[in-house]
Amino acid sequence: MESQDAPDGPEAHRGFICASFNQDTTSLSVGTKTGYRLFSVTAVDKLDCIHEGVECPDVYIVERLFSSSLVVVVSLSMPRRMNVYHFKKGTEICNYSYSNNILSVRLNRQRLVVCLEESIYIHNIKDMKLLKTLLNTPTNPSGLCALSVNHSNSYLVYPGSATIGEITVYDANNLSTVTLIQAHDSPLAALTFNASGTKLASASEKGTVIRVFSIPEGQKLFEFRRGMKRYVSISSLSFSADTQFLCASSNTETVHIFKLEQHSPSQDEESPTWSTYVGKMFTAASTYLPTQVSDMMHQDRAFATVRLNMFGLKNICALAMIQKLPRLLVASSNGYLYIYNVDPQDGGECVLVQKHRLFDSSEDQVEQKEEEDPEDVSLPPTSQSYAATVALPSTPPSSTTLMGYSEDGGAQKGEVIPEHEFAEGPVCLDDENEFPPVGNQS
Repeated sequence: MESQDAPDGPEAHRGFICASFNQDTTSLSVGTKTGYRLFSVTAVDKLDCIHEGVECPDVYIVERLFSSSLVVVVSLSMPRRMNVYHFKKGTEICNYSYSNNILSVRLNRQRLVVCLEESIYIHNIKDMKLLKTLLNTPTNPSGLCALSVNHSNSYLVYPGSATIGEITVYDANNLSTVTLIQAHDSPLAALTFNASGTKLASASEKGTVIRVFSIPEGQKLFEFRRGMKRYVSISSLSFSADTQFLCASSNTETVHIFKLEQHSPSQDEESPTWSTYVGKMFTAASTYLPTQVSDMMHQDRAFATVRLNMFGLKNICALAMIQKLPRLLVASSNGYLYIYNVDPQDGGECVLVQKHRLFDSSEDQVEQKEEEDPEDVSLPPTSQSYAATVALPSTPPSSTTLMGYSEDGGAQKGEVIPEHEFAEGPVCLDDENEFPPVGNQS
C-alpha cells in the first residue's frame, strides 16, 4: 500500500483534468492545470513519473503512442489546436488547427484520428498528412470514438446516430465504411477494441448492458448485464490483453470485470448439476416469455468486482499483466491510481494491493491554499465548455509548424511534406533511433 496514508476525499483533485492509458497499458497519461504527466505502470510498488510537460496549461487531452516519445496534447486555452511532441527531445513535431474544438484523439502506429463534434479527421501518423475528412457525422458532443491499436487491422468506430446506439465501423487503412452495427436502443456512451481489433465492446447511455461484437462482421458475441436497479454513466471499457476479460467503470462505486467465455452444452451434459438443471428450465421457459425478459435471462453477470471508496467521481479502468500477475488499474479524478489483484480462476471481490498519488503532497498544500483564497484563482473552463461552442463550416485543418520527417533522416528545417509522400509501412516508434527526426522551429 501507499506509504503516505492520506485520506481519500469525496471530491476530485483540483489539479486533475483528464487521464488515459496508452495502447498496451504500460503508461498512464494525466492532464493537469499546469500541463501533463506521463507515468510508467509496469510495477506495483512504485509509480515513476517519466516526464512532466509544461508547454501548455490546462491539458484536457493527452495521448501517448505505446512506449514511444510521441505524445499528443490539447489544451483548454486553445481547444482547436492539436500539438504533437517528441517529449524526450523536448521538441514539437507539428501542430494542427481545426474548425471546431477537439473532443478526442486516438492513435496507433499507422493512423492518428481527431474527433470533433460533427467531423472526424484521419491522419497518416508517419508524415501527419491528412488522408480523409469525414464530414457531417452524427452529433457527437463527447467525441466518442475508438481506434484499433493493431495497425494492420486498423478499424475506427464512432456513433452512427445521435438518437440510438448505432455504431459505424470504418476501415482507417483503406478509408472506407465497413458496416453499421445496431448495438443499443439508447445513444452510445462507451466503445473499445481488443488488442487485435477483432472484437468491439459497447455500452449505451443507460449503462445497464454491455455488448461485445465481432469485427468487421458486427455479429453479437457476448452480452453482459452491469446492473438493473439504476442507469449509470459508463466512463470506460477495457479488454485484457488476451481478450479473456472486459472491465467497465462508471460514476458509481463499483467496477465490473466480465469473463468472455462460451458456455459449452457438452460440458453441462458431462457434469450435470442442480444449477445446470435449473438453467435448462429457464432456457426452455424463455421461449415463451417477452423478448426483454428472455434477453435478461441470457445475459451474463460480472465475474469479478471492485468496490471503490468513492462515488460520483470520474475514473478510468484498465486490465494489465504487471509482474506476471493480472491486475486491475483504476485512475481516479481524486488524484490517485489504484491497483487491484484479479483472481483469473474464481473472480469475486478484487483485492487492493497498492495506491499511488498522481500529485505530490506539496501540490495538495497549494490546492488547500487556493481553496482558502478563491478570489486569487482563475479557474479553467469546465470540461463541457470546449464542446459548447458555435459550429463553424468544416474546413481542412491548417498546419502552422508542420515539418516533414521520414525514417531515412528526415527533412530539413521548415521543409513542407510533399503531397505525394505516403507511408509504405508503420514506423517503429519503440526504438528511439527509429523515431522520425525533426528540426526545431525558429
